[in-house]
Amino acid sequence: CATAPPNMMVTDENDPYESWNRGVFDFTIKLDKAVFRPVAVAYRDVVPGGLRDSIRNFLNNLDSPVILANDVLQGEVTRGGITLGRAVVNSTIGIGGLFDVAQRWGLPRHSEDFGQTLAVWGVEPGPYLFLPLIGPGNPRDLIGSGVDMLFDPFTWWQYPNRYYVQAGRTTVDFLDLRARNIDTLDEVEKSSLDYYASVRSLYRQTRENEIRNGATEVQDLPEF
Repeated sequence: CATAPPNMMVTDENDPYESWNRGVFDFTIKLDKAVFRPVAVAYRDVVPGGLRDSIRNFLNNLDSPVILANDVLQGEVTRGGITLGRAVVNSTIGIGGLFDVAQRWGLPRHSEDFGQTLAVWGVEPGPYLFLPLIGPGNPRDLIGSGVDMLFDPFTWWQYPNRYYVQAGRTTVDFLDLRARNIDTLDEVEKSSLDYYASVRSLYRQTRENEIRNGATEVQDLPEF
């Protein structure tokens, strides 16, 4: 079963708010199963794979300024050059990022955010948190997310209906990530004695891999 009896729950010393976190987690999972997962399944079934890949490429390309800023702040000159090269190639030859031409030219994508930058600078993550509609995180990453918004040119660019455009970007990004993780999360839930603890562990492993610039294929947990 996906949930163990209370006396078998996996506890964690860096999860001081575990009781509250588990309550939010249970609510989020119910909401996910009732709304988000069915919509993600429909999106995956209706939208052709090639189009979904182009959408993901486009969204990834929009993240280039944030990634580049954090590459620089971490002193990653080579990776910063790759990020800049990817942005130039994919924004032009890749038609605004719809096609990841840079990947074919030997410029692989990587992700960086200010939460990772703070970690590189030696800032501790703080206690584990599971937040409504946001998912797993910690104070360091929450602060990082706020700073990343300041690095994003779309935050400052005054264009018509920009709040609707930003909301649409966030929604499509979430939907696409959720669709790409349907099978992975289903398998994690099915094989977990304690689904909450498994997600917590997966999140931490993913973040450590990203901070060390060694992210694995499970690098994008959905922001439930």
